[in-house]
Amino acid sequence: MGNILKKFTLVALLMFAVSMILTGCGSSTPTEKTVVKKDPNASLKLNELREKGVLIVGSSNDAPFAYIDAKTNEFSGVDAVIIKEIAKRLGINKVEMKQIPFENLLIELNKGSIDMVTDAMYIKTERLEKALFTDVWYKEGEAVVVKKDSSIQTKGDLKDKVVGGQKGTAFLEVAQKWVTEGKAKDIKIFGSQSELMMAVNTGKVDACVTDGIVAGYTLKQDSSLNLRIVSPYEAEAAGKIGAALRFEDKEFNAEVNKVLNDMKKDGTLMNILQQFGLNQDYFVSIEDGKTNNLK
Repeated sequence: MGNILKKFTLVALLMFAVSMILTGCGSSTPTEKTVVKKDPNASLKLNELREKGVLIVGSSNDAPFAYIDAKTNEFSGVDAVIIKEIAKRLGINKVEMKQIPFENLLIELNKGSIDMVTDAMYIKTERLEKALFTDVWYKEGEAVVVKKDSSIQTKGDLKDKVVGGQKGTAFLEVAQKWVTEGKAKDIKIFGSQSELMMAVNTGKVDACVTDGIVAGYTLKQDSSLNLRIVSPYEAEAAGKIGAALRFEDKEFNAEVNKVLNDMKKDGTLMNILQQFGLNQDYFVSIEDGKTNNLK
C-alpha cells in the first residue's frame, strides 16, 4: 500500500510540473516580439528601420515645414507629409520628429540621435561636406519682411536700416552679405523664426530676411503681427531643399531617392506641394533634382 501511495504521489508531482511548464510557455507567447522578415534586396538601414517600426527625423519645429501641431500634437508640415509618404512606401510604419535647434541638426544626425534631417534644409556645399543629401524635394527663396506702415518698398530702401536674420539659415548669410556690401546698415541675429518676426513687429530691427514660405505662412496664421512681405522681390538665395542622412547610409539614401522620384512621376509630390499653397514654381524635376554628394 505504501509503495502504491509513493508511486501515485510521484506521478501527480510529474503531471503538475509538466502542466506548469506548459502554462508558462503559453503565457509568454502573447508578449513575444514580432520579428520582421529581413528583405535581402533592402539596405541594412532600411531593414533596421522596418524592424524598429519608426523613422526618427530631426527638425527645429518651424512651421510650415516640419513641426508638431499644437492642436493635434501631430507631426505636420510640407516636409512632414513628404517624409511620411516616403516612409509608408518604404514599409516603415511610423515617423517621429525630434526637436533640435537648426544649427545643431547635422551635429545630432552624425551623433546618431536621429535617422534623418527634414527641415527645409538647403543643399549647399558646406553641408554636403558634413552629410549625405537626398535628391531635391522642392525649391524656394528668401523674403524681406517689414512693418505694414514701413517706408521700405524695395531692397534698395534697406541701405540705412538694421536687418535681422535667423542663426544657422541661408538667409542670414544673405543679410550679412548686404551689410558687407553696404546695402544694409547693420544686422542682428536671432535664434528662431518667431523671435525674428517679433523683432520686426516690435521695432528691434527695421526688416528681416527670412524664408519666403515661412513668412507667408506665419503672417497668414498670426493676425497680431502688423507685418507685410516686400513685393515685388526677386530672391537671391533661391535654393533647393532635400533631406540629410549620414554618409554610411548611401544605400538607404538611394532607396529614399527612388521613392521620391516615383512620387514626382505619379504626381504625388506636386499634390503635396499644392496642399501648402505652393505652385509649379516650387517643383523640381527628376532631371534637375539630382544631388551630387561629395562622399
